[in-house]
Amino acid sequence: MSTMTLDKVKTIKTLNAIAPSGLEVFNKDHFTIDNESDNPDAIVLRSFNMHSMELGDRLKAIARAGAGVNNIPVERCTEQGIVVFNTPGANANAVKEMVLTSLMASSRNLFAGIAWTKTLKDEGDQIPKLVEAGKKQFVGKEIKGKTLGVIGLGAIGALVANDALELDMDVVGFDPFISVDTAWNLSRNVQRAMTIEQVFAESDYITVHVPLTDDTKEMFNEDTFSMMKNGVHILNFSRGELVNEADMAAALESGKVGKYITDFPNENVLEMKNAVAIPHLGASTKESEENCAVMAARQVKHFLETGNVKNSVNFPNAALPYTGKRRVTAFHKNIPNMVGQITLAISSYQLNIADMVNRSRGEYAYTMIDIDNKVNGDVIPGLLEQINQIDGIITSRII
Repeated sequence: MSTMTLDKVKTIKTLNAIAPSGLEVFNKDHFTIDNESDNPDAIVLRSFNMHSMELGDRLKAIARAGAGVNNIPVERCTEQGIVVFNTPGANANAVKEMVLTSLMASSRNLFAGIAWTKTLKDEGDQIPKLVEAGKKQFVGKEIKGKTLGVIGLGAIGALVANDALELDMDVVGFDPFISVDTAWNLSRNVQRAMTIEQVFAESDYITVHVPLTDDTKEMFNEDTFSMMKNGVHILNFSRGELVNEADMAAALESGKVGKYITDFPNENVLEMKNAVAIPHLGASTKESEENCAVMAARQVKHFLETGNVKNSVNFPNAALPYTGKRRVTAFHKNIPNMVGQITLAISSYQLNIADMVNRSRGEYAYTMIDIDNKVNGDVIPGLLEQINQIDGIITSRII
């Protein structure tokens, strides 16, 4: 359990090279970037592995400039009341462009054709004649009129689906957890699959955009391949572990799967017939890195200054308009009467509550309470100590 107040200058530590446009979000009057700090207020990172790091008692927030948070000890952060942010959607356009590029290039055998052409070096004047004689081995197929199955219609999947329609493809999508925001942005011409098996059965190409969970691990396997069309192309720009690699190698060898395009190469993938291994370039654009950095920094800054939470992987999202009043925040166990006990502690100081919000996420909850009284200084003496005596409080703060 920890008690925190909002100091006038907050220390931000970066663990990877973060785009300057992201760091510029932190106003120098209220924030300082100190990468040597052993106990910062917040950490911004990309792929640095934090699992062996000590988490200081001042640390309030960690922001991953990207979607995956496998490099962050999320469970430990939750136990210590440290909010962990990611940046869903910030790299969506970059990944979408790579998916569609790979979809077309693999369908036309572009990768294999280019590699073969390079073998003609030193053939001199014979090269044009050799090209004409050899190009027939790379005859491909057009994507127009074919069916693209999109599994996962989040920020990336929705963009892929919409743009594939513009390429005159038929698109069938499956996502049982589609958000309202995504639904608004998704073209009405995307056919809704009621089951994932429908996507497997109807698609000429399948692209997957889901997180790695116990339910999705190795979702592409011998059983699911048997439901698919012969020669289906599978694109995986989400996680390598979504695919059972032994089953994929066998399906490629038999021709059941025509092509496997993945952004996650390893020794197994490199040995597969008709696998296109891309060196994890999906989100590797200057624009994507800047978008992720800016989004991560803004979320940290907003949380430190107002307590509001957006795009957290361990805290519930919670927002309360910040009017400059003193604000009490508490991260606590999601158990009965927590809000009542917190408000009772506040009222015992003869303080009026102007506004409040309480949101839960599984076993945990987050409460923000604005105090109506004019209070001088940042700290109301003794209030946080009293709140922290409540059983179930993990961390609290006065802003």
